[in-house]
Amino acid sequence: MILKSQRDLFDIPRDTVYLNSAYMTPATKRMVEIGHETLSSLQHPWNFPPEGFFDTTEKTRSMAGELLGVSAETLAFIPSASYGIATAARNVPVAKGEVILVIEGQFPSNVYEWMELAKDNDAEIVTVATPVNHDWTSAILESLDEIGDRLAIAALPNVHWSSGALIDLERISPVVKASGGALVLDLTQSLGAMKTDFAAIDPDFAAIAGYKWFFGPYSTGFLYVAPRHHGGQALEQNWIVRADSEDFTRLVNYKDEYQSGARRFDVGERSNFTLMPLIQEAIRQLGEWGIENISDTLKGVNGQLADICRDAGFNPVDDSYRGPHMLGVEVGLERGAELMARLKEDGVSLSLRGEMLRIAPHLWTDDYDIAHFRKLVTSL
Repeated sequence: MILKSQRDLFDIPRDTVYLNSAYMTPATKRMVEIGHETLSSLQHPWNFPPEGFFDTTEKTRSMAGELLGVSAETLAFIPSASYGIATAARNVPVAKGEVILVIEGQFPSNVYEWMELAKDNDAEIVTVATPVNHDWTSAILESLDEIGDRLAIAALPNVHWSSGALIDLERISPVVKASGGALVLDLTQSLGAMKTDFAAIDPDFAAIAGYKWFFGPYSTGFLYVAPRHHGGQALEQNWIVRADSEDFTRLVNYKDEYQSGARRFDVGERSNFTLMPLIQEAIRQLGEWGIENISDTLKGVNGQLADICRDAGFNPVDDSYRGPHMLGVEVGLERGAELMARLKEDGVSLSLRGEMLRIAPHLWTDDYDIAHFRKLVTSL
């Protein structure tokens, strides 16, 4: 279903054309109201009962699981994608001479950890070069075929963070598993804007930083952990993930056992009384819109924006090879900087990533925004 513009839910000035969701999504007006309420509540800590450390987080975990189509037991709270990737790195074996696969220009949070792991274990990083037509899926499958059973980990996104080019994880996952490798994903630039079938993909770990397409506040996010890893090693040891931590009178009766599911991987101080209600509202709003509806709507908007860029002589990523919610346009570094400066002068916000102009609209984007973008781009 195509959704109508939701601009009235946001405080976006009429002279601002915000096409930068891949950078950060704005909070809704309702989220800001809730933020004021939760911040004010910190004035009265005596109103926070011990059960408050658990109730809100468990409700949020359940809501996120329902939205993503996974069991709440498979989700852990993380403060960043890098935290999730580091957790994965602690729990997937890599032996000398084995390969960790990444793609060229991948976001650093899903690269640096693997560089360190490869160095520590005398393993090899193999980087898939950017295909000329941005058909990443074919390029990755070809590389996996060459690597064969030397593969230890395929560390991938669902879309390239710079170009929006799609990676078909449902085709790639069986090949990774057939080689005996683990599949570790950074879904920060896709979850919340396009449907991800976790059952079909079956990743070992999947991290998401929540402040982009998930509409959460900064320093919030989730880590999906496949049940086969629920007995793994957490990145840190904090009190709240241990068994019976609900009983504050016996916290120093130290326990070896953890709480169930993926909770052992939760970041310390997960019970963020200020931010957790904002995450809940973000999830509620995404559920009301419907992720598939968001995806269908943004696909149409990006189709219009791609046509505008193409008519103006630019080279957008072909519709066949890009995700529905992001649009990369090849402009080159020098020309890209000029375009960014000009667009910024006229109230258009987007990003330059490498040689790509990255365009990322959302449900607030309306006919005025598209017309204004067309006027500017055709005059450049």
